[in-house]
Amino acid sequence: MNQLNNPITHTIIGCAMAVHNNLGTGFLEVIYQRALTIEMQMHGLEFLREHKMPIFYHNTKIGSRRVDFLVAQQVMVEIKAVRQMDDIHLAQALNYLKVFNIETGLLINFGGTRLEYKRLFRKE
Repeated sequence: MNQLNNPITHTIIGCAMAVHNNLGTGFLEVIYQRALTIEMQMHGLEFLREHKMPIFYHNTKIGSRRVDFLVAQQVMVEIKAVRQMDDIHLAQALNYLKVFNIETGLLINFGGTRLEYKRLFRKE
């Protein structure tokens, strides 16, 4: 399947748009995360919220990090609520894909006047 036409990411983006259309801008990230939880449940998506993922270095576990959402055990969703996403947000999300060994991700920002999202793909 073409990763750009992934029906899961398409549904998640639609859910995020619904949340942004209903809430607008100006809330903390956790508010958008809770609203997105409700919206994704309404659309029948299976997901884990604030899922703790291990981080390995040379096959040795060195820590862990929580991802905002792991959807259908295959799409990582990282949420922001900032005026404008910076390169550091993108680099962080791409790094998470790499260390968590996940192929596809979404970086979604609810902080602007328009919803901002980026589809992410793990690089080898």
